[in-house]
Amino acid sequence: MEKLYTIRLDGIYVRAFHGCYDLEQQVGNRFRVDIVIRTPLGELPQTDDVTQAVNYLTVFEIVERTMQRTQRTIEAAAANIIEAIRAEFAQIVEVECTVAKIAPPLGGKIDKVSVTLIG
Repeated sequence: MEKLYTIRLDGIYVRAFHGCYDLEQQVGNRFRVDIVIRTPLGELPQTDDVTQAVNYLTVFEIVERTMQRTQRTIEAAAANIIEAIRAEFAQIVEVECTVAKIAPPLGGKIDKVSVTLIG
């Protein structure tokens, strides 16, 4: 059985225009994205060849770019991120993506609302 390893990108903060209310799509909100990637380790520790690794700068750029596509739900935003990461890195076994809307406009004080998708 092949060994897997985990790559985490925690706390990618972006400003985007996701939301079910028109006003949210006009003024935007702050979002936090956390990514967990599970991928085969292969010979990476022996070869130390970065071309065999999942490039986390590329993952970061995918998240930033994908979050700019306005969606009504953060579930759709998370699904788009997972799809884009998997399209770039075929070797990935699983991507877990949490998208949190910071201080959502719910009429009261709340730190965040978030969803986590795994795909």
